[in-house]
Parts: sequence; C-alpha cells; structure tokens
Amino acid sequence: MASARISLFDSPLFLGFDQFERTLDRVRKSAQEGYPPYNIEQIGSDGLRITLAVAGFTMAELDVEIEHNQLTIRGHQKDDDEDRIFLHRGIAARQFQRSFVLADGIEIAGAFLDNGLLHIDMKRVVPESSARKIRIHDGAQKSQPMAVSKQISHQPADVDSTSE
Repeated sequence: MASARISLFDSPLFLGFDQFERTLDRVRKSAQEGYPPYNIEQIGSDGLRITLAVAGFTMAELDVEIEHNQLTIRGHQKDDDEDRIFLHRGIAARQFQRSFVLADGIEIAGAFLDNGLLHIDMKRVVPESSARKIRIHDGAQKSQPMAVSKQISHQPADVDSTSE
C-alpha cells in the first residue's frame, strides 16, 4: 500500500504554488546542515545581514551566489598538507555549502570578509503595487479560449483601444 504525500498546497484553491512547495522542500533539506554556524541580524528597518563563521577560509576559497531566490555560500579549502606531519589534527580542512531561501523583494547589497566572519548584507525592497482590473466578456461574443500571455503586464488586461 503506497502512502500518499500530504502537501500544504493540496487544496484546489491554491493554483500555481508548485514553486513554493519545491522551495519548502529545499528549506527542509538545508535546515539539517550544521556547518558553518551563522547569525541572521536585522539591520535598520529594511536591512538584513547573514554572518557565517568561516575562520581559515580566504576570499578566494569562498563563493557566494544567488539563483532563483536561493542564496548559496560555498567554501572550498585546499588540502595542501601532504608534506606536513600532524601529531594532532583538530582543525579540519573541509568544504561546506550553506543555502538560504530569500523572499521576493530581498536583494543582496554586498558581502565582505572580516576576521574570519563572512557578512552578507541584504535589503528589503518594497515592490510597487500590481493591482489591475480584469474585463469580463460576454460568453456569447467569445467562443474561443483567451490566449494567456507569458509576459506579466502591469497594464489593465484586455483594454479597448476606443474611448468610451
């Protein structure tokens, strides 16, 4: 007997929320990561800062990128200790990847490395309102289905070119 997966967005009232579900899956997977430790701070009224403890990493060994609202920080240390003999090795040279899912309207302002701490500054940008009126057509006049545009417009939909 196969078990059905229950989703937050199983309701027929939630249309087009597949991306949110995938985002929640990514968050759930990345929440189990423990290294490196990090802080998230509120900076002013519209700023955020993520600080990661990356002692031992140089700027050349760190990579910060954002793709599809996911901020990813990677660290790659080279293990160039072939000629060294350790009596005790308590400092591990390891790689890491830490990801954060950002809400729409969060922009990366910059990143800097200071005393073993990587700071990533972000700013919350308030989007402009996108409310618009949708014209309702008489079903007897239009028998063809309406074409759906892939381009999102902030103009009123289906506006007559003639003035009333």
